[in-house]
Amino acid sequence: MVYEFESFCEDCRNSYSQITGEADLEIIRQNLEKLIKENSEFVETSCGANAEYGVNELYTDAQNGFIVYAHNIKTGRTSPPHDHGASWAVYGQAKKYTDMTEYRRLDDKSEAGHAEIKETKRYRLDFGMAGKFGPHAIHQIHFEDEARFIRVTGADLFKEATLTYDPENDSVNIIGSGSAADNNRAAPNT
Repeated sequence: MVYEFESFCEDCRNSYSQITGEADLEIIRQNLEKLIKENSEFVETSCGANAEYGVNELYTDAQNGFIVYAHNIKTGRTSPPHDHGASWAVYGQAKKYTDMTEYRRLDDKSEAGHAEIKETKRYRLDFGMAGKFGPHAIHQIHFEDEARFIRVTGADLFKEATLTYDPENDSVNIIGSGSAADNNRAAPNT
């Protein structure tokens, strides 16, 4: 039996704790891997050769506010190290690969515009693999031309204040819109 997109969205909704109101990112990560591996029709429709380039909103949950996007990237790039502010994100690779680098902040955050970060982990997401980042988790992504992935976020990252880091200059900037993958956002398709 195929794991349907609607079932995935329902399982994301059910991953939220009734006590804390927080999502279980590991459950979402595992279910995103399942969706990508088991539902080739969803992957082809959302991330296939005929899918629209850019960041396409697939679903917004009215109850908890999480959003599911398809990222269909024409030209590869490397993002600067960044976070997603108070939100979280789960990335699932649908086509090609994405290289992930995680960082830890070393300074005490007392000096405006100053930040020292250190790389802590590197790994590659190949087809069907998913990675997760909690609130304020610093990471960097690199993908090649025609890379495509599904991303689930806890909030609208195009509205969330996020931080972008420059490790060469030990600096940090507040960005008013999402810096994670691409600024080409298509109209929502919910």
